[in-house]
Amino acid sequence: MSETEEQILLRTRVDSALREFARQETDRLLAIDADLTPVAEQLAVAVADGKRLRAAFCYWGWRAAGQPDSDALVRAAAAMELVHAAAVIHDDLIDESPMRHGVPSAHVALRAAFTARARPQAGGRALALLTGDLLMSWAAQLFLFSGLPAAYLSRARELWAVMTRELIAGECLEVLRTGSRPDTDRSLQVIRYKTAKYTVEHPLRIGGAMAGAPGTLMEAFTAYGLPLGEAFQLRDDLLGLFGDPRRTGKSNLDDVRGNRPTVLFAETWSAATAAERRELRGLLGRRGLDGEGLSRVRAITRRTGALDRVEKMIAQRVQAASTVLAQTDLPAEASAALSHMVASAASRRS
Repeated sequence: MSETEEQILLRTRVDSALREFARQETDRLLAIDADLTPVAEQLAVAVADGKRLRAAFCYWGWRAAGQPDSDALVRAAAAMELVHAAAVIHDDLIDESPMRHGVPSAHVALRAAFTARARPQAGGRALALLTGDLLMSWAAQLFLFSGLPAAYLSRARELWAVMTRELIAGECLEVLRTGSRPDTDRSLQVIRYKTAKYTVEHPLRIGGAMAGAPGTLMEAFTAYGLPLGEAFQLRDDLLGLFGDPRRTGKSNLDDVRGNRPTVLFAETWSAATAAERRELRGLLGRRGLDGEGLSRVRAITRRTGALDRVEKMIAQRVQAASTVLAQTDLPAEASAALSHMVASAASRRS
């Protein structure tokens, strides 16, 4: 589903806020020493573009509580995108993913800073780790100095702490469970904490908390946001294996080579025959996996019905989010925006 004019305008405003903030902060970084230029360049890449979903959910959490639009609100909402940018760099580093959005991942690009020196890979990884850490610091900085009254921001203090704790917990769980016996419930827990909550639920609740939303609305944000966030990540898992790399910007081999604990692989394993499981043991996690191996994993996934079951999971979660939205009394503008975002999450191809 294509973006509405309102969504495009909001995304443009978020982009502008992030560019201006990043420009100011990278200038301050480079004032320390020009040798930091490679880091500054990756910081610029990290905030350059994106769907800006997390900022949008924060924005509409505020507006759904009846508060008006403002540039200060947009800056506070844009901070959600810096949390995401930090998570992306750390995630690519952990997963050893070479590409993101069609360009080299930060840890790969930063190897160039070590030309003609020993261990460029280790150096690139170290700089990427620090770049991600700085982006997380930037997120809190932009949020606190967005221009919204301190009393409003303080309402979201605890929720911000919960968001960062749960995001890191999800990343840790993925690391701990990578390569372990596939299990759908355990994989769902990983995506819930690693992606779903900080993509939809937490931004919505942070926006609502700042706006003074009542408890019933905050509960609705969770009832809407959690299934929608899970649907978003389940779609991402399908695109990771079956999507068009020209649109997703990443290889279809990444999840298979990394043997990541995705729901798709867990569902495939649960319905696979003994022979197929033996085959999957030799394919999942193989660093040198080629196109032929990828085709075989796809074939087993289809044969077991895992692809259809995950599509059903997505549909169920989209329906749950839509039902909550229909039953919640919201300003018309906010209701329309959040409804459109449900459809976008379900049908996206990148």
